[in-house]
Amino acid sequence: MRAIHSLAAPQGPPPARPPLRRGTAAAPPLRGSSQPPPPPPASPRLASRRAALLALVLAAAPARPAPAAAAFSLGIPGPMELLREQKKKSASFLLAPIAASLDTLLKAQALLASPNASAEDAEEVRGRISAAGRDCVSRTGVEVCTFSLILKNAASLLTKKDPLKVEADTRLGELIQSFSDLGTVVENSNFELIGDREKMKDGLLSTISALDKFEQSVKDCLGV
Repeated sequence: MRAIHSLAAPQGPPPARPPLRRGTAAAPPLRGSSQPPPPPPASPRLASRRAALLALVLAAAPARPAPAAAAFSLGIPGPMELLREQKKKSASFLLAPIAASLDTLLKAQALLASPNASAEDAEEVRGRISAAGRDCVSRTGVEVCTFSLILKNAASLLTKKDPLKVEADTRLGELIQSFSDLGTVVENSNFELIGDREKMKDGLLSTISALDKFEQSVKDCLGV
């Protein structure tokens, strides 16, 4: 038998479908979801700009100083500076005995200069000179030299070789020696003799000068 051919044209393979285009828009959220859609990702160029801006800000920002550096920049004094300030504030207290001794010597000088000085005045001069010495001319070995204590306190922040302390130690030695010499002159002098009184006057002037120099050395140690 003859094969019966269909009148219909032979069917070829189905035409290829074009590929689907992916849109840049985000897919719509699912129904019933309460979360908002995520923001679109930043472009690489925008991210690069943000990184560069952040780097500039960090480079321009000043670095935080260390605690010690911050203290110096703010002018906060350190422990040594605070101690020096405290000593300056106590200067009037430390210098008070020196001022009192100077006043005592000047009164003794006035009594000695009087032409009508009596025996009682002579004893008062001896007592004033002894009091002005502040136990710095030791006779029993138990007295404490007030001037030495003053210098020890005033120069406590200085080293032994500091020029200010060396100078003050020298002035202290000269002052003590001056009081010692003056005491010897007074004990061996007769107030009724003009020559002896002149010796006592010279001794008083020398001791007053030594006391002035010592006071200035103490002020130098205190920084006042």
